[in-house]
Amino acid sequence: MPMTLTWVATTLNPETIPTSLVLVDLFRYSYSSRSVLTERLRVFSHRTKTGRSQKLSWCSISSKRSASSLIVSLEAEEEDMAAESSVQRVNSMVLKQAALVTERLRSEANLEVKPDIVLPGTLSILDDAYGRCREVCAEHAKTFYLGTLLLTPERQRAMWAIAVWCRRTDELVDGPYASLLTPHALDRWESRLEELFEGRPFDAFDAALSDTVAKFPVDIQPFKDLLEGMRMDLRKLRYKNFDELYLYCYYVAGTVGFMSVPVCGIAPDSQATMESVYIAALALGTALQLTNILRDVGEDARRGRIYLPQDELAQAGLSDDDIFAGKVTDKWRHFMKNQIGRARTFYDEAEKGVTELNAASRWPVSDLNPFHRSK
Repeated sequence: MPMTLTWVATTLNPETIPTSLVLVDLFRYSYSSRSVLTERLRVFSHRTKTGRSQKLSWCSISSKRSASSLIVSLEAEEEDMAAESSVQRVNSMVLKQAALVTERLRSEANLEVKPDIVLPGTLSILDDAYGRCREVCAEHAKTFYLGTLLLTPERQRAMWAIAVWCRRTDELVDGPYASLLTPHALDRWESRLEELFEGRPFDAFDAALSDTVAKFPVDIQPFKDLLEGMRMDLRKLRYKNFDELYLYCYYVAGTVGFMSVPVCGIAPDSQATMESVYIAALALGTALQLTNILRDVGEDARRGRIYLPQDELAQAGLSDDDIFAGKVTDKWRHFMKNQIGRARTFYDEAEKGVTELNAASRWPVSDLNPFHRSK
């Protein structure tokens, strides 16, 4: 039940989701037409290499390994890391991502800007690609789409491209073809992600995102981490405590905040550190994901999944059977009140970072907070 981009609240048209990761789109780029994206990515060439080198070894799933050895390996690696809490691990990711983006912004400011090499018809193709992303968001994610209209045109297009990629990825796990999904398929989707970051998009939606990451200092690692959240959904149906759930929230939602910060931009007069902005983005993603979890308890239960902390359920006198039976009791109401309170705490933390964003991006982000107007 990964939320990915929570703002994309409704399911996309299945026609926009590949039935296979070898989909051949009518739009597919020829080798020669890729060069404009490759040129734009020139100044970001170290970005992809860095992203690949930072790939967490414990996140990767090799298609050459058997299912049994894979599970044993994953369990062993998770036990080895048990001494380090999810909060510590996520905070480490926040610091690395903030430092990386800060360095890139500094490097790009010192680069001599040269005109793009534009092939005949390329701009029209990219306009069409972004147009398709816009249509998907406008038709199937109306609230998110209306919010993006408050952004500048270039930021609008970038957010549409990111939103569509996140939702397509989410659909691999929760969409109509989810039963066919294998770890190998996610590996292939990740390889396709690396290709588009290198300026080799596969279809129209990929092309829009490829152009976006060439224009903004968006790093590949949050996209890869989101894919790790998808892998968690293939092997994990319960969460022992909030520490485990917090890491999952980072993977499937906090990462989207990390993707979005470079697009939203930081206010020129902001005195905040990049780390504090990313901490706020993580808090907003976590809050939205927790809201999504509490909203979809019944739907998830029908899929055999429970995203509520098992230890807190037990402390409240509740069990998995109560969830599957859909019982609404005083114990359940008290439990949910506490869960809602936790989500609201994360919303409060996220609010601190909104004022540090570029002025044109503040209102759309603030509007994601359901408690914002009550303050």
